[in-house]
Amino acid sequence: MKSIVLSSSKGIGKDIADKLTKFGEVVRTSSSTLDTSNMEQVREFVKKQQQTDVLVLNTGGPPAKDFYEITEDEWFKYYNQLFYSFVYILQNLKINDNGYIFLISSHQIKEPKDTMSLSVAYRIAFSSVLKLLTKQYAKRDISCVNIAPGPIGTERLKNLVGDISEYEKKLPFGRTGRVDEISLFISSIIENNIKYMTGVTINMDGGYNSYVL
Repeated sequence: MKSIVLSSSKGIGKDIADKLTKFGEVVRTSSSTLDTSNMEQVREFVKKQQQTDVLVLNTGGPPAKDFYEITEDEWFKYYNQLFYSFVYILQNLKINDNGYIFLISSHQIKEPKDTMSLSVAYRIAFSSVLKLLTKQYAKRDISCVNIAPGPIGTERLKNLVGDISEYEKKLPFGRTGRVDEISLFISSIIENNIKYMTGVTINMDGGYNSYVL
């Protein structure tokens, strides 16, 4: 079994890639080997890889920024990084029958903050695309799962909130989520050949958000 895990040099992506090695070949990328805001690099990557059994669509997010301070260049950059690169990959990379597509999005697609416009806009857009494709992929026994992490203990969270110890006091569990709580979830789906859970968004937020659905 071949797996491709984008942005897998650290954090959530790295832990997912590490867990998937038990199933076979894992292709890892980092910002230095594949910048998903650079479509030339994305096209070359897809041309080289051609196919996979498991695809994990993961990428870093933009900085928190007031909506009125976001530049035109930033809108175009993150359009590629968070949206069009993933669209291109799905259109041109073959997902083998009986495979899996996992999207690592964000809990903010359901409960957004006003300083995360860039991230939320494009993550919601691609989440919608993946949802629309679910029925087509199901015909080939391919399952699509959108995982929406909340406050997971990564460098990105530290950059966004600052003092982690103070931040954790506000969380229902009194701690941030572990990256392996996501990677073990993905690994168990593959290991147990779970297919019927498709087209869903799994909120890995430790009860942080208040939405119902």
